[in-house]
Amino acid sequence: MKVKTTFHLLIAAGAAAALSGAASAQSVTYENTVKKLVAERCAGCHFSAKGAPSMAEFQANKASWEKKFKGPKMDSYANLVVMVNGSDAGALMRRLDDGKSTKDGKPGNMYNYLGKDPHERAERLTKMKQWVGSWSLKRRKELSDAELAAITAPEK
Repeated sequence: MKVKTTFHLLIAAGAAAALSGAASAQSVTYENTVKKLVAERCAGCHFSAKGAPSMAEFQANKASWEKKFKGPKMDSYANLVVMVNGSDAGALMRRLDDGKSTKDGKPGNMYNYLGKDPHERAERLTKMKQWVGSWSLKRRKELSDAELAAITAPEK
């Protein structure tokens, strides 16, 4: 009887630990993590106050904005999520990827801006991946409905 009870307690403890780990991985939200990271690392080129264009303005005259070192606004959840699972789905992931998800191993053009050193970049990329839910470098038209649904990117 004692062995059976101990066995059941071990199973319950293991299940609780697994659920706790899953919950902590999913606890990354825009409000509690991503908003601060974006403000610290992306504001200079992607915030309205710094002259960043809307996505429509950026796409209409991309070369001109790039010469000014300005990208589309990322200063709100609504603006950022467009590049995660909206009309430009996957754009954020392609730009922030460390190259481990690509055939050529090259990181995205914004990967180096994630942090001051390799450790900080890796740590922040992990947080972004946790937030996104399903890291895909595909463009919106290449994503299946199931793949798009797996990109969660919770606001709160």
